Amino acid sequence: MDIRKVKKLIELLEESNISEIEIQEGEESVRISRHPDGTNWQNPMPHAAPAASTPQTPAPVAEPATDAAPTYKGDTVNSPMVGTFYRSPAPGSKSFVEIGSSVKKGETICIVEAMKMMNQIEADRDGVIEAFLVEDGEPVEFDQPLLVIA
Repeated sequence: MDIRKVKKLIELLEESNISEIEIQEGEESVRISRHPDGTNWQNPMPHAAPAASTPQTPAPVAEPATDAAPTYKGDTVNSPMVGTFYRSPAPGSKSFVEIGSSVKKGETICIVEAMKMMNQIEADRDGVIEAFLVEDGEPVEFDQPLLVIA
């Protein structure tokens, strides 16, 4: 499908009040959605239940979290694109790096798959892998931290 057609579909979606559009031409298809997580932009209101004579129990109050987010000494390597994060070059094969691995600038440390293209992500500095912030096979957003190099 021509990229100009896709751009035109995006413009149509932005100009209208529809939340999703899907077009199929032969074997090719494209779906464009305002809400990538699959939620509908309209939040349907539940039907009001008739008043009951039984007392309502209050909703439980969430306790504040006592565990703070872990802090790391190193700097994060962020995803350059939206896609799927992979630690290894193929399913079942050895990971590019593990926690504690030493890496050199330019060394491949993971892959982000976007539109069936495997994009190798390279270390932007020398260091040691301190932590993975994303699980293998998990979708990632643009500029989302993937791992920490100390």
